[in-house]
Amino acid sequence: MVFRAVEKKRQEVEASAKLALKASRSLKGKHSTREGVAEQDGGDGSDDHGSKHTLIVEFQRFDFPIVYTDFEYSPTPISFMPQQSMAGGNVNLKPPPEVQFGPGINGVENGLEGDDVNAPPLIRIYDPEVGQKDNPAESKHRRLVRSHRTGVLDRDLKPNAKIRDELNTIMSYGPTQELKGEEVDLVWKFRHHLTKDKRALTKFVKSVNWQDLNESRQAVQILPKWTEIDVDDALELLGPTLDNPAVRAYAVDRLRESDDDELLLYLLQLVQALKFEKISSDDSTQDSSLAKFLISRATKNLVLGNYLHWYLMVECDDRSPDQSKDHQKLFAKVEYDFMSELMQVPDGPERRKILLRQGELITVLSKISKDVRFSREDRPRKAQRLKKMLADPKNELTSFDPPLPLPLDPSVSVVSVYPEDAMVFKSSLFPLLINFKTTEGKKYPVIFKTGDDLRQDQLVIQIISLMDRLLQKENLDLRLTPYRILATSPTAGVVQFIPSISLAAAWAKHKGSILAYLRTNNPDATAELGVRSAAMDTYVKSCAGYCVITYLLGVGDRHLDNLLLTPDGHFFHIDFGYLLGRDPKPFAPAMKLCREMIEGMGGPSSRLFTKTFKQYCQTAFTTLRKQSNLILNLFALMVDANIQDIKLEPDKAVLKVRERFALGVSEEEAIRGFEAVVSESVGSVGAVVIDRIHDLMQGLRA
Repeated sequence: MVFRAVEKKRQEVEASAKLALKASRSLKGKHSTREGVAEQDGGDGSDDHGSKHTLIVEFQRFDFPIVYTDFEYSPTPISFMPQQSMAGGNVNLKPPPEVQFGPGINGVENGLEGDDVNAPPLIRIYDPEVGQKDNPAESKHRRLVRSHRTGVLDRDLKPNAKIRDELNTIMSYGPTQELKGEEVDLVWKFRHHLTKDKRALTKFVKSVNWQDLNESRQAVQILPKWTEIDVDDALELLGPTLDNPAVRAYAVDRLRESDDDELLLYLLQLVQALKFEKISSDDSTQDSSLAKFLISRATKNLVLGNYLHWYLMVECDDRSPDQSKDHQKLFAKVEYDFMSELMQVPDGPERRKILLRQGELITVLSKISKDVRFSREDRPRKAQRLKKMLADPKNELTSFDPPLPLPLDPSVSVVSVYPEDAMVFKSSLFPLLINFKTTEGKKYPVIFKTGDDLRQDQLVIQIISLMDRLLQKENLDLRLTPYRILATSPTAGVVQFIPSISLAAAWAKHKGSILAYLRTNNPDATAELGVRSAAMDTYVKSCAGYCVITYLLGVGDRHLDNLLLTPDGHFFHIDFGYLLGRDPKPFAPAMKLCREMIEGMGGPSSRLFTKTFKQYCQTAFTTLRKQSNLILNLFALMVDANIQDIKLEPDKAVLKVRERFALGVSEEEAIRGFEAVVSESVGSVGAVVIDRIHDLMQGLRA
């Protein structure tokens, strides 16, 4: 409107000037005529009208001073996406647009260097709207609303009943759900009121524009006033979507209150979270609050230090294309600082020697495993070769002086191995079974494997251990068997061996009856089904626990050879090569609940199955569903980990787990959906076909 008024005034002035000029010319013509007449008459008269004119120009007036000038804006980048090497290394930014000249336009001299002469010339154009992330008007509105002038007023704001309900709905969102524009503004507006709600902090940091210095300053200042958050929220703040050092330091301060046992449950993810830290390019990790925290706690605890060392070493040794060199250098810096800090504590030098001796042990076992694996011999001769190499004094495995804490379980110290008890498993990679002798004179059997990446199995076992702890906190002990597993390199690892038998072997040995196997090992004529009550209770509970957990994690390739059973009734799964719903066989059921498992409970119509088993399943599902945020945040921290089934679709990994929890519906609807999954798995024909095909293939291999 202002420019229209100015233009109108300009046109009026031009019109007035034209009229004045025309009148002046007309007046001059008359004056010349009068002078000619006067000369003829011989007189010297003069003109009574003057030739001076006054032009009055009235400019538009405004209430505020206006400066008329052009402002030259800097070119807008092609994309506003944050170019973070740690979180978005696989994101391809949109290239600058290229266009061709229109018909008849000769632009050869403007062509790009190196272009083909016969090719049409190309030019690069600048489009300020390319890569625009926000609406400029909305961004301007947000800056005005969130200016420091409104901060004082926002402190006293209280939501009414309607807004309070809207805020409660926002607080119930899961960690993967994004906030809408109006929800972001609502959380920011009532941020001071929300400081009393510990659930609100993760939503608040999502509502902050961290690129705005003024806004980020206000957000950091309010953090100390917030009610103490839970660990699952602290883990979310350490994820890849937030790189503000102050917020990450706040999350680390919350983790300081966790004991060593709880911290060990999240250590695998916290090591991966180092990728999202801002660490300078020098040789120190002092800029990272998370790195300093992990090093500090690891130097004070032998078990934490042991696992931190091996987690870091595996990442340093990962030279695959999926692991960037920057991340390798990062983990090497943390490992170096850990070793340097370890030398400053009283028992540090001795602990450092232990870690070096562990590395030597793993190197020797790796060499033996490869020699056995690549030898062109049958399995019995491979076993003889293994026993001979273990007993060879050159390998220094017959005596460990002083006793050596096992890398797999540093709480157990070993003094030697039992070469005569070693064996080679029937598998394509020929894993080794090695029995260590502990300081107490007991056997500690482990499986050592090369040629396989055990990091995915390590992750699954860690999640099972966490879920077992969460269930036990609710007084629900499902007799799970989260055996230990440690990846010592990207292609090798150690697994704790649990004496057991596969369901396929038990089914064949006891003439098609798992119940007969349980009855043979736990006889009790007075108990139900003739099985000792404690063993049957263990079997039913462990079946329920693993059915729920493997369903939530989407564990695939389930068959009777990777379902194991101990003599005392502990049922458990092994071999987690397929995860998040992937399965090499078609028409696989969502849950592995085969007829052999049900037969061990007395059949599909027995009380143990219809009531006890299903009740345990439902209770475990609802209990873990309430802790879904913690589990989802742990998976979110693993999106950049070089784990097989996560790196296939890292952006969907968390969503797949979230889908199994059915967080988009009410608890009643989720329970009904889960019960439907159990019913479908019981009557699944595809599962029976898969097991028979697997048995046929195993027979052909033998």
